[in-house]
Amino acid sequence: MPFCSKCGSEAGAGRFCPKCGAPMEAAPGGESAAGAGGYSAPASPGDAPGGSHAAQNDAGLSDNVAGALAYVTFIPAIIFLVIDPFKNRRFVRFHSFQCLFFNAFAFVVMFALGTLTSIIGLFGFGLFPLLQLAFFVVWLLVVIKAYQGQEFRLPIIGDLAAKQV
Repeated sequence: MPFCSKCGSEAGAGRFCPKCGAPMEAAPGGESAAGAGGYSAPASPGDAPGGSHAAQNDAGLSDNVAGALAYVTFIPAIIFLVIDPFKNRRFVRFHSFQCLFFNAFAFVVMFALGTLTSIIGLFGFGLFPLLQLAFFVVWLLVVIKAYQGQEFRLPIIGDLAAKQV
């Protein structure tokens, strides 16, 4: 009976180890562990038990992708601050906190402008689209910088986020 080269347990006749899911290497006689037919199909990433991929890390996302995804609303930012593999990574935590603080700032500014507009009249009507465009440009900038692996700090918000990490 063949043994797994990764964990050392008995592997059986399958293409993958039943304990750790590592692909079985060809037996010394030219036969594969899958059988004596001489041909075994190439292992695809989805064939491993549990769907584990060798190219992915323990969470399935690299830090730069998780940092960029943290800016897609506030929900992923909160999730990244709570779930285990990401809550211990400084880069992801920084971008999650910066996203939360940026969203809070944008909400307060838009709420204040809306309140002022309703009290005074049409004063702030032209400012809404400009402010929304400015917030979108800043959001796009921080998403791109996070995806590039840079810890780009917004002037005041970035310092607050850095203190939280």
